[in-house]
Amino acid sequence: MQVRPEQLSRELAKGLARCYLITGDEPLLQQECSDAVRQAARAHGCTEREIIDIGPKGEQWQTLLQSAGALSLFADKKLIEVRLPSGKPGAEGSKALQEYLQFESDDVLLIIAGKIDRQSQRAKWYTALDQGGVVVTLWPVRPAELPQWLHQRLAAAGLKADRDAVEMLAERVEGNLLAAAQEVEKLKLLANSDHVTVSTVLDAVAESARYNPFSLVDTTLGGDARAAVRSLRGLEAEGNAPPTVLWAVAREARLLLSLDEQCRRGVTLNQAMQQQGVWKNRMGLVQGAIKRHDSESLRHLQTMAFNTDAAVKGFHKEDPWDLLEELVVHMALGRQVRPSNALRRK
Repeated sequence: MQVRPEQLSRELAKGLARCYLITGDEPLLQQECSDAVRQAARAHGCTEREIIDIGPKGEQWQTLLQSAGALSLFADKKLIEVRLPSGKPGAEGSKALQEYLQFESDDVLLIIAGKIDRQSQRAKWYTALDQGGVVVTLWPVRPAELPQWLHQRLAAAGLKADRDAVEMLAERVEGNLLAAAQEVEKLKLLANSDHVTVSTVLDAVAESARYNPFSLVDTTLGGDARAAVRSLRGLEAEGNAPPTVLWAVAREARLLLSLDEQCRRGVTLNQAMQQQGVWKNRMGLVQGAIKRHDSESLRHLQTMAFNTDAAVKGFHKEDPWDLLEELVVHMALGRQVRPSNALRRK
């Protein structure tokens, strides 16, 4: 069954399905929908949670089948969370998913996947998940749709906003939903009433910390590695959480790789940026970053972001801030990376 992100909570309130597939490249919506499923699973007695990370070569699919056939120590229900960044399970994964759905089990399967293309949506594994559970597809919010999205978000937070205030807020966040959600939360805390005006937004901007993840991203795209490192260290000093910073940087890394892939298929860079919803005032930064990279260096950025995410989640012993620093330096300098001692953490 296909549902929109805003419909998911209502479906969860009716009861749990056997499985959930959350697919798309929008980190904020993916995180919120995944959290909603996790919370509902806990409320329905899934006291255990097992995470299965599917690697680039399709590793770990057998773990899913082993988990389906294994009882936990206390025979409690569990949430099995499969992370599939590529959105393509391959032949082994397709077979494993179909086999899993044939098991009789009280466990709940949550699959968090990247964007799934139209061809994969016709595959047997996708059809089986659609028929046996709930599929939530996360579509990017286009620039023209952002004011309405913000209006709904503000209303959900109990705030009423003037049209000019919403348009100013949309211009400020430039299509980044994570930034938009943070701004709404900030307004909720700082507003003297439930009425948000242009003055309210300006006051909230004045209250902002000196550093923020999105100015870091722009500095990095601009190629100024030293300034990017200073900004990153400022974010750390101000007590920002590594996941928030990583979301902003990794999102831009995915954008650059996607643009590069489109250009290699014959699409012009300007067309690709328009299709990806890059705002006009950022096109110069993105264009400059693309020129400093090649396909290999952009794929390397994805690997670095994946390793940083693993460190954030505790799977690696490295300090996430150290890995974030390497990531922004490589993104800033591109294929001709020449790290110096001045850029390394003391």
